Amino acid sequence: MKYRRCGRSGVLLPEISLGLWHNFGGGDDRAQNAAIIGRAMELGICHFDLADNYGPPPGSAEERFGSLLKQEFAGHRDEMFIATKAGHLMWPGPYGDWGSRKHLISGLDQSLRRLQLDYVDVFYHHRPDPDTPIEETVEALVQIVRSGKALYIGLSKYPPALFNRACTLLAEAHVPCLLHQLRYNLLDRACEAGQLPAAKAQGTGSIVFSPLAQGMLTGKYLNTTALPAGSRAERSDSIFLDADKVATDARRVAELQAVATEAGLPLTQLALRWLLQRSEVTSVLIGARTVAQLEECAAAAGQPALADELMNLLSAE
Repeated sequence: MKYRRCGRSGVLLPEISLGLWHNFGGGDDRAQNAAIIGRAMELGICHFDLADNYGPPPGSAEERFGSLLKQEFAGHRDEMFIATKAGHLMWPGPYGDWGSRKHLISGLDQSLRRLQLDYVDVFYHHRPDPDTPIEETVEALVQIVRSGKALYIGLSKYPPALFNRACTLLAEAHVPCLLHQLRYNLLDRACEAGQLPAAKAQGTGSIVFSPLAQGMLTGKYLNTTALPAGSRAERSDSIFLDADKVATDARRVAELQAVATEAGLPLTQLALRWLLQRSEVTSVLIGARTVAQLEECAAAAGQPALADELMNLLSAE
């Protein structure tokens, strides 16, 4: 594993980080989750990304990770960089969502109880709030750091102008933004137009989620007429991936598979190494349902640069 400096901070993050979005919920196997965390640590993956609404059900990923950390991995807290987030709907009533001071501070307190931790390494506002003034959201984030409940602040999915404003306010309070988390993969490159340049200009790190487009860039959905049993697109609780989405992107995925085959690489490796070769990217968040999937993704770290001709071919619209 190689590590990259996060913007202008003192933090180093592994090239591959582990996200616990839809594989560490209440219905997932605890022993398998423990095996994945243990193998991640062996591979040098020390950054674990959570949020209050991860599961399913919401909250269960934090509970599972907190339980594993307290029991199977007791004593390893200082080797880990742990992130969580608030900003999506978590409880009924007017305070259970978005970006008010009330929601963010209450949300983090609940997360810390589930995680069984006194603090997290980075706390994100999970999504911009169109109604709460950004000054209030930033004040809450500053208060969280000064209270010792988080060491650093991150922002997630912010549009460039609002991101720049939030970063300015955070810097004025001497609590600079550490990370911007955004969606980025070979099928979705919208962040190149504004979010990535903004993060670079602000001196923050960029950590990308959905690098394999919910599994479409693994090649498992090349046969669009029969979804693999138990796959994310086939599961009833899948929010962002279904048969229609698979069909929509099928042609582009087939083209990328052909490029990967010509290059002599698995499509998964090609997609991850393309991201890691982008200078703006600090770390790539992968999800893993099995140890084998984790190992396959982790193998993309520390690899030689892809040839310019191949990068140009992949980067062509």
